[in-house]
Amino acid sequence: MNGAWSLVVGLGRWSLVGVVGAGVRRAALTTALASLCGLIACGAPPRDQVPATSRAPTRIVSLVPGATEMLFAIGAGPRVVAVGSFDHYPPAVERLPRVGALLDPDVERIIVLRPDLAVVFEGQVELRDKLSQAGIHAFVYPRPTLVDIVKALRALGRQVGLEEQANREADALEAHLQAVRRTVTGLPQPRTMLVIGREPGTLRNIFVSGGVGFLADVLAVAGGANVFGNVRRENLQVTTEAILAAQPDVIVEVVPTQPWSAAEIAREEHVWDALPSLPAVRTHRVHLLMGDPFVIPGPRIVEAAQRLAAVLHGTRR
Repeated sequence: MNGAWSLVVGLGRWSLVGVVGAGVRRAALTTALASLCGLIACGAPPRDQVPATSRAPTRIVSLVPGATEMLFAIGAGPRVVAVGSFDHYPPAVERLPRVGALLDPDVERIIVLRPDLAVVFEGQVELRDKLSQAGIHAFVYPRPTLVDIVKALRALGRQVGLEEQANREADALEAHLQAVRRTVTGLPQPRTMLVIGREPGTLRNIFVSGGVGFLADVLAVAGGANVFGNVRRENLQVTTEAILAAQPDVIVEVVPTQPWSAAEIAREEHVWDALPSLPAVRTHRVHLLMGDPFVIPGPRIVEAAQRLAAVLHGTRR
């Protein structure tokens, strides 16, 4: 399959990779993962951040896709002068310069662009030090839960002088999530395994959502009971033996946007037929949900919750 996928997690950091072909060697997969882990925010939630000056920033660089989406959503898009390597939404960002991501920020290029605000990952301590030396203020994007996503949206709005617009967007986000919760209230909660990565075409190197983090929160909003929710980690690697012991009623795999045909999607779903004793396999409740809202903790997380609720409670997609 051209463009097979793997979304895996390592060392407490979300990592996304598109892998060409199912027979990629493990070393190549590891290298690719390291190069692409800047798609998802990581690090501890930030303290409330105060602008370095009272003047609202007019030139913004964002290395964080979720934050970039927030900036455009609240009306600060025209101020964004560069974005990270993995920013693709909204479409307007495709015209902007790229300045690297979590592991490979292009410090010199960022400084040349003369931003008065840079949105960075918590783990980019060295980058933040260099930006500080250059007189560039940094906004640190959190490792997100759903609560942190809303807090970050409000804080970013204050940072760029668009607090009213950001609060309006945050209120709408919370309202939409609450609407999803209402649609599943009182319905049975299927025991769900949320898969966030595996080797394409196989049941090797399977990573799933644990009981904390934004995807665990989205699953709860959508009315699913996480079969690995008792593990207080964002993610964990599991064996087929552990999956057989967990006996999920539903298996949902979340995948970034890929140019796949319906046949390719069905082929990946049928990989799970190798475990016929699972309730999810016996009842044909294995779903592959594709789309960047599942892997980018930003304003579009509502779409992820809506689609997940649909497959958990009767609607295919």
